[in-house]
Amino acid sequence: MIKRSFFKSKYIPYLLILPQLLITLTFFYWPAIQGLIQSFLLSDPFGRRSTFVWFYNYIELFTDPLYLKSIMITLIFSVLVAGVSLFLGLFIATMANRALKAKAVVRTLLIWPYAVAPAISGILWLFLLHPSYGIVALGIKNWLGIDWNPVLKGSDAMIMVTLASAWKQISYNFVFFVAGMQAIPKSLIEAAAIDGASPLRRFWSITFPLLSPTFFFLSVMNIIYSFFETFGIIHTVTQGGPGGSTNIMVYKVYQDGFVGLNMGASSAQSVVLMSLIILITVIQFKFVEKKVQYTG
Repeated sequence: MIKRSFFKSKYIPYLLILPQLLITLTFFYWPAIQGLIQSFLLSDPFGRRSTFVWFYNYIELFTDPLYLKSIMITLIFSVLVAGVSLFLGLFIATMANRALKAKAVVRTLLIWPYAVAPAISGILWLFLLHPSYGIVALGIKNWLGIDWNPVLKGSDAMIMVTLASAWKQISYNFVFFVAGMQAIPKSLIEAAAIDGASPLRRFWSITFPLLSPTFFFLSVMNIIYSFFETFGIIHTVTQGGPGGSTNIMVYKVYQDGFVGLNMGASSAQSVVLMSLIILITVIQFKFVEKKVQYTG
């Protein structure tokens, strides 16, 4: 028998959700509406005068080679970050899910990096990979003979910010992959082992298909993370350089709005950025989700 709760007053449920509703309206919908309105305006740097210019800011954006380059850099960066963090998160989760001593301690240590702030993550990797004082960078140059220089080379800078961004996200992916693996019935794995299936065969035939809902969820979350939450890493490590090679869209919004004081262009970029991430998410749900195997 299902028990249901009833309120004496029909207004109490609305009062209970009112605080959350006010927070959402104040800190999400109201700024979003203001940004959308501002994208159709041309303002002076101090915001004292504004002129309604229709789609002028959007036309300027899509005729600007630097902004088009920023879109391409963002797409490449998001694919790299999501790919590296998902692969390493799944690999580490597979290793940690085995019957090891002190398994709980190992999992806890692997989760800790997620608590590191993005800016701190960027600084840590900068200390490792800076061409002048980075320990890893000096080793790459002296032992491998590679002229590593993310300060001057755009490709090296992209590798550095990708590693810093992916490293922080690996722990997040690890938690979900471990939880997904623990939900898989051990009898399926044991039956496959009895039938002579190798560990790799058991993983691709049983574990990975049953992890597909988790993998799909994490792919969406990792793309969103690489679009928005990597701002702190870019800001502390490269500031979009060298030569704009790491100037992703969310950082360009900051550069044009808070540094260049072009609020109209910055607002238009925010609208485009949000529209792009919504489009990518819809595409993922429409085409990728079809291959997800949900179990009852």
